[in-house]
Amino acid sequence: MWDIIIIGAGPAGLTAAIYARRARKKVLVLEANSYGGQIINAQDIDNYPAAPHINGYEFASNCYNQATELGAEIKFEKAINIISGDIKKVVTTSNSYETKTIIIATGCGIRKLGLDREDELLGKGVSYCAICDGAFFKGKEVAVVGGGNTAIEDALYLSDIASKVYLIHRRDSFRGEDISVADLNKKDNIEIIYNSNVTKLIGDKKLEGIDVTDKNGVIKKIEVSGLFIAIGRVPENANFTKVVNIDDNGYIIAGEDCKTNVDGIFVAGDSRVKMLRQLVTATSDGANAATNAIKYIGRRDNV
Repeated sequence: MWDIIIIGAGPAGLTAAIYARRARKKVLVLEANSYGGQIINAQDIDNYPAAPHINGYEFASNCYNQATELGAEIKFEKAINIISGDIKKVVTTSNSYETKTIIIATGCGIRKLGLDREDELLGKGVSYCAICDGAFFKGKEVAVVGGGNTAIEDALYLSDIASKVYLIHRRDSFRGEDISVADLNKKDNIEIIYNSNVTKLIGDKKLEGIDVTDKNGVIKKIEVSGLFIAIGRVPENANFTKVVNIDDNGYIIAGEDCKTNVDGIFVAGDSRVKMLRQLVTATSDGANAATNAIKYIGRRDNV
């Protein structure tokens, strides 16, 4: 039996594993995809203390290596259910594991525009990752849709690759950091389109253009080879809705102590209800969740 099972190997989950192993707990990390979570796609992390200009892949790899070197076991299996009780069980697509405590650190997945043929054109001009696919559009015209930090960072990144970047935002101002917004205005090849939405994808075998509709219903056709969608994330908590309390937006309800409504089950990172979802708050959650899980085990074993 494991002391702590951590579901998710992003920054929150890996930080929790590091803290738990330093406390000599037997730790299993379960990850459905690849380690690192969404941060692995970041080209340049500029807001994490004492680690300026580190890229996401390097940061994630450092966390992964530190956790495994400390003795955390990581298995690439998707957790599909949790069975609560004094002895808890995590069920995956291929196994089940017993544990004293659980930390849910599943993070968030991509949010789609919901347009016709969006899935069909994925990889044929439509992308959710500028860092992954930007190089395919060297010297071409592309568009980014979104108004947060990710959309702004994607537009800035692509401006050094593409001949022109359209940044389309449904509101009249950005939600991103002021310093990043200021950088947009320094780029001659970025055109910002406010108060507008992408409403149609144009092209047969590959993306050739988009329809952009403004707040007055006026439609403008823009010829682009690539569309990078950065409109937010969706919490990956669907498998746990019958286990822990979740809000109307799909986030697990817990405070800064990362405790859910179920004794011995904790949550860390972007999948938790919180005001700020940043790398630094994810790692902070990981530390808090592991620390409180360790305390829970101490009380449980001493009863």
